[in-house]
Amino acid sequence: MAIMSFIFVFFFFSSLQPILSLYEDQVGLMDWHQQYIGKVKQAVFHTHKTGRKRVVASTEQNIIATLDLRSGEIFWRHVLGPNDVVDGIDIALGKYVITLSSGGSILRAWNLPDGQMVWESSLHGPKHSKSLLLTTNLIIEKDNALIVFSNGRLNAVSCIDGEVLWKKDFEEESLEVQQVIQPPGSDFIYVVGFAASSQFEMYKINAKNGELLKHESTAFSGRFSGEVSLVSSETVVALDSTGSILLTISFHKGKISSQQTPVSNLLEDSPGLAVIIHSSVTGIFAIKTDAATIFIRVIGEGKLEVVEKTNHETVVSDALSISEGQQAFALVQHAGSNIHLTVKPVHDWDSNLLKESIKMDQQRGFVHKVFINNYIRTDRSHGFRALIVMEDHSLLLLQQGAIVWSREDGLASIIDVTTSELPVEKAGVSVAKVELNLFEWLKGHVLKLKGTLMLATPEDIAAIQYMRLKSSEKRKMTRDHNGFRKLLIALTRAGKLFALHTGDGRIVWSHLLQSLHKSESCRQPIGLNLHQWQVPHHHALDENPSVLVVGRCGPSSDALGVLSLVDSYTGKEFSSLRLVHSVAQVIPLPYTDSTEQRLHLLIDADKHAHLYPKTPEAIDIFQSEFSNVYWYSVDDDNGIIKGYALKTKCSGNVADEFCFDSTELWSIVLPSESEKIITTATRKLNEAVHTQAKLIADQDVMYKYISSNLLFVATVAPKASGEIGSVTPEESWLVVYLIDTVTGRVLHRMTHHGSQGPVQAVLSENWVVYHYFNLRAHRYEMSVIEIYDQSRADNKDVWKLVVGNHNLTSPVSSYSRAEVITKSQSYFFTHSLKAIAVTLTVKGITSKQLLIGTIGDQVLALDKRFLDPRRSVNPTQAEREEGIIPLTDSLPIIPQSYITHSLRVEGLQSIITVAAKLESTTLVFAHGLDLFFTHYAPSRTYDSLTEDFSYALLLITIVALVAAIFVTWILSQRKELQDRWR
Repeated sequence: MAIMSFIFVFFFFSSLQPILSLYEDQVGLMDWHQQYIGKVKQAVFHTHKTGRKRVVASTEQNIIATLDLRSGEIFWRHVLGPNDVVDGIDIALGKYVITLSSGGSILRAWNLPDGQMVWESSLHGPKHSKSLLLTTNLIIEKDNALIVFSNGRLNAVSCIDGEVLWKKDFEEESLEVQQVIQPPGSDFIYVVGFAASSQFEMYKINAKNGELLKHESTAFSGRFSGEVSLVSSETVVALDSTGSILLTISFHKGKISSQQTPVSNLLEDSPGLAVIIHSSVTGIFAIKTDAATIFIRVIGEGKLEVVEKTNHETVVSDALSISEGQQAFALVQHAGSNIHLTVKPVHDWDSNLLKESIKMDQQRGFVHKVFINNYIRTDRSHGFRALIVMEDHSLLLLQQGAIVWSREDGLASIIDVTTSELPVEKAGVSVAKVELNLFEWLKGHVLKLKGTLMLATPEDIAAIQYMRLKSSEKRKMTRDHNGFRKLLIALTRAGKLFALHTGDGRIVWSHLLQSLHKSESCRQPIGLNLHQWQVPHHHALDENPSVLVVGRCGPSSDALGVLSLVDSYTGKEFSSLRLVHSVAQVIPLPYTDSTEQRLHLLIDADKHAHLYPKTPEAIDIFQSEFSNVYWYSVDDDNGIIKGYALKTKCSGNVADEFCFDSTELWSIVLPSESEKIITTATRKLNEAVHTQAKLIADQDVMYKYISSNLLFVATVAPKASGEIGSVTPEESWLVVYLIDTVTGRVLHRMTHHGSQGPVQAVLSENWVVYHYFNLRAHRYEMSVIEIYDQSRADNKDVWKLVVGNHNLTSPVSSYSRAEVITKSQSYFFTHSLKAIAVTLTVKGITSKQLLIGTIGDQVLALDKRFLDPRRSVNPTQAEREEGIIPLTDSLPIIPQSYITHSLRVEGLQSIITVAAKLESTTLVFAHGLDLFFTHYAPSRTYDSLTEDFSYALLLITIVALVAAIFVTWILSQRKELQDRWR
C-alpha cells in the first residue's frame, strides 16, 4: 500500500509542472498578431437604434471593412484583389453594404452584420469610363434600385438580388461623364460630363426605364480641367485648363446656362494653381491654392460670393442630413498642435452647430479626410462624431472634444523593416515597476494550480492573464541574454517610422519624418529603405543606436535623394539632409569609424559613388580599402548586368572629396528577344556561415562555395512575363544564373523549358531555392541548386587544416574557368508563394528551414533537408545516417508546420528573419496588411527552458517528492518491523 501511495504521489507531482506549462502557453503565447485595414478613402456610418453602431470603410489597399464605433475594432473585413480597386461604397436598405469595384465592372452586396456576400453583378459596357455609384430611394417594379455608371453605360440594379433592371449606353468616344444626379423626389436622372474637353453635355434620363428624355450641350472657348464639383441637384462648377477661370453651369429644367468668373476676382494675391475641393455640400464649394482656401456660395443664377478665406490647412466633409430639409457639414482646420472641428448648417454659414478644439499629436501630420455622423443627445439636441484620416494613414474617431479611439493603419503599408537592440540593463536598476509581495506570490501560484487542475473560473483565468502580463519578462525595455527582446523599426508608405517591441507588438515610439514631408522643393517624397547607421557595442551604455532612412523626391531613379538619421531608442530625427544627387543604390560597407558609425556608399543615376558619413575619419578608412570595393547594377528593362569598381574622385560639376567615379569592369547583356529579368536574389549581409565543409556519406568532404558576391538571376521569355497561362509551354522558358559579381563569371546556368514566373527565390550559404510554375505539368515547382568549390577538392591535409594553410587565397581572374560543381533537383509544390525566407541563427548546429509565405497568407516552415539535391529514391544506409530523405516527386505540406497556426497575415508581402542569441531560436516577422511575430525553433528549444517555466512549482514538486520519499520510507520501516514481529 505504501509503495502504491508513493507511485501515485510521484506521478501526480511529476505531471503537475508539464500540465501547468501547457496551460500557460495557451494563456499567453510568445507570438503576436495585429490586424489593420490601411488608409481609409471612403466611409459610411451605420448608427441605427437596433444593432451595434459601426462604420463601413473602403481603403486604398482594396479592403472593405466594418469597425465598431465604440472601440474601433474590426467586425469583419474583405481583402479584394490587387486589381479590384473599390470605386464606391454605400449602405442600402439598412442591411446591405454595396461596393462598386474593378473599374466599375463588379457590383457586390455584403450582409452588414457578418460580411457575407449576398450577391454579385458583372457590369460591362462599350468603353472604359469613370465609375459612379448612386444609392436612391427609387422603386422599379417593387425593387429598390441602385444607379451605377461604369464602362460607358448607365445601369439600374436591384438592391435585392443584383439583377440589372435597365441599361443605357453612352458610346460617344470623347464623352467623359463626371456626375450622375437625381434631384430629390424626382423620377428622372441627370448625367453630365465633358465632350472633347471643351463641351459640356447634359442628359436627362427616365429613372424608371432608362429612356432618354433630353440631351443638351454647350461649348466653352477653352478646355475643362479635372473633375466637376456638384453644388446642387442642377448646378455644377469646374475650372478651365489653366486653373484661372471658374465656370458655374446650371441645367435647370433641362436648359443649360453657364457663367465664367476669374479666380483672381475671388482670391487676390494668391499664386499657384487653383484646385476645387470636392464635397457634396449644397450651395457651397471650396477652392484651394498653395496660399489659401476660400469657401464660395452660389447665389441665384450662377452668382458667386466668398463667405470665408483661411490660410490654415482645411478639410471639408460631405453633407450630412440631420433632419428633414436640414443638412450639415464639417470643417477641420489646423492651428499649431490643435485641430479645430466645426460643424455648420448648409444654409447658414455664420452659425455653428458644433465647435471643438482637440489636441493632436503632431507626429500624425495633417488631416487628409473627414467623415461626420450625428446622434441625438439626451436633451434632444444634435451631437456629432467625426472620423478623420490623418497624413500618417492613422484613423481617429472624435466625439465631445476628445479622441475616442485611434488606429495606426499606416502599419498596413510597410516599405522596409530593420531591427535594433534594446538598451543594456544597468546594474542596480530594477526595470520592473511592480514587485509582488509574498501574499500576491502565493495567490498567483494558487491560481495557477487551479488552472492546472482545470478548476479555474473565467475570473481566475483573467486574473492569471493579468498577473502574467504585469510580470512578463518579454515586455521589458532592456535587452535579454537570449536576444529575444528587440525593436522592430518599420518605415511606412506615409513616411512614418514605427518602433515595435517584439515582446507584445506595442508601439514604443513613432515619428513622421520631416525629410519625407511634401514641400515645394520635394513634391513627391517617397521612402526607399532602412539601414543600420550606428550600432554601438563598445559604447552601448553611452551611445544610442540609430538608423538611416533613405528616400527620394520622386518615383524616378534620377530624382534627388533625401536622408534621415533617427535615434532607435527615442525616435528623434537628429539629422536630415536633402542631397544634390540621386540615389539609385545604397551599399552598406563592412567598415565603421571610431564612433561605430557604419560607412555607406550611395550610387547615383550616373554611377558616381558618394561616401557617407562625410567625415575625415570616414574618408581615411575608405581610402585604405579603396581597391577592395566592388558593386554591380541590374537593369531589368534592358537585360543588362554590370560590375563596377572605384576609379578616382569625381571631376567636373560634381567635384566633391567624398564623391568617386566608377569604372565598368564587366557586363552581361542578355538577349532581349529571348530573356527578360524578373527576379534577383543575394545573401543577407548578416548571415553567418559556421562551417565551410560538408561531410558526405562516403566520409569524403565537399567544400561549400561561400561568397558574399554571389548573385542569383532569373529570366523568362518576354512573352511569358505576363500572368500564368498567358503563353503555351512551347513559348515559355525560365533561365536561372549564378553570377560572381566581382569577376562577372557565370558560375552556373540552367534552363527550365515550359516554365513561367513569377519567381520567388532565397539564397543562403552555398545554395539557392526558387519557386516557379511548370506549364507542362500545370503545377508549381521548387528547385534547389547547391554550388561547391572544386579548387579545394584535393586539399584535405589534416595538418594544413590544423595550421590554417588549407584556405589560402589564390588569384582570381574573370578569364579563368570557375572550378565549381553544382548539384540541382526540382520538386513539385502545391502552393503559390508570396514570399520566401530562411531561418538565421548565431551558431551552426541548428538545422536550416525555409519560411514560405503561401497564397493563403500563412507562413509555412519547410525543412531544408526536403530540398537536398542529393536525395535519391533508395538512399544507402550511410546516406540515411547523414540525414538524406528518400526522394519523392513532391514536397510535403505538414499542417503542424504552419508557424502562423490558424492565423492569416492578410496581404502578406515579406518575411523577415533575425537571429537570436540563443542557438535554437529565430525571430520571425511577417508583414502585409497584418503584422505577425513569433519565436521559431527549427530544431526545438533543446538548449533552454521556456519563459513560462515555473521554478516555484518545480521547487514545490521537489520538496513534495522528498517528503513523499521520507513518509514512504517510514511506512516501509514500520511494515518491515510488523512483519518481523509476526
